[in-house]
Amino acid sequence: MPATAAQPLRRSRHRPHLLRDYLEALLVAVVFATFARTWVVQAFKIPSGSMEQNLLIGDHILVNKFIYGPAPSALERAFLPVRPLRRGDVVVFQFPGDPERDFIKRCVGLPGDTIELHDKQLSVNGRPVDDETYVYHSDKRTFPRLPLLSESLWRRDNFGPYRVPEEQYFFLGDNRDNSNDSRFWGPVSQSALKGRALLVYWSSDLPQPAENASWPARLAAFGRALVGFLDHTRWGRSMRLVS
Repeated sequence: MPATAAQPLRRSRHRPHLLRDYLEALLVAVVFATFARTWVVQAFKIPSGSMEQNLLIGDHILVNKFIYGPAPSALERAFLPVRPLRRGDVVVFQFPGDPERDFIKRCVGLPGDTIELHDKQLSVNGRPVDDETYVYHSDKRTFPRLPLLSESLWRRDNFGPYRVPEEQYFFLGDNRDNSNDSRFWGPVSQSALKGRALLVYWSSDLPQPAENASWPARLAAFGRALVGFLDHTRWGRSMRLVS
């Protein structure tokens, strides 16, 4: 009888340990996920068509946040997977006018570069850029730099020359005729960079909720994505590297 009575006590004594183990595992997972999201990789979704046809509305991408990290010594630069930002990188950054918003554009100008667009042709430091493989023009018209035209029109097609300040970068959207970029609000500082777009891990052609959508609207959009996952997934874009 004493041995039988002691058995429930052994089981109840182990329950707090089991709960603690689960909590510890959960805490480690949360810490690791938070660390990875902050310093290594983060998921973003494309809300606008400014990067078409390279990135489409509804693309969900992974961003390498580690690549532009500091590496002051030669040893760190040799062994860590970090490098400076290069022309042609597709980058996520904080919008200069509102740091709470994230933008994604292509870097076309490094500190000290001179940027110019003449009738939609981009030149960097006086040399035309061969960008036909990724630039998309949705408007066949070209607006010249004339006093009678609105500046927002001719600045789209004829810009500069403009010298990029030190520790800043010049960004353009691949959809050059429909992109709110550095032509209109200026360069982006080094501190605003979040990371380089790595790959499209999932893409859906379902309508996307607006950035300022309410939580009920976001939940409804999530429900539609869940129900229509198979039919509305762009399978051909899955695991597609961003270039």
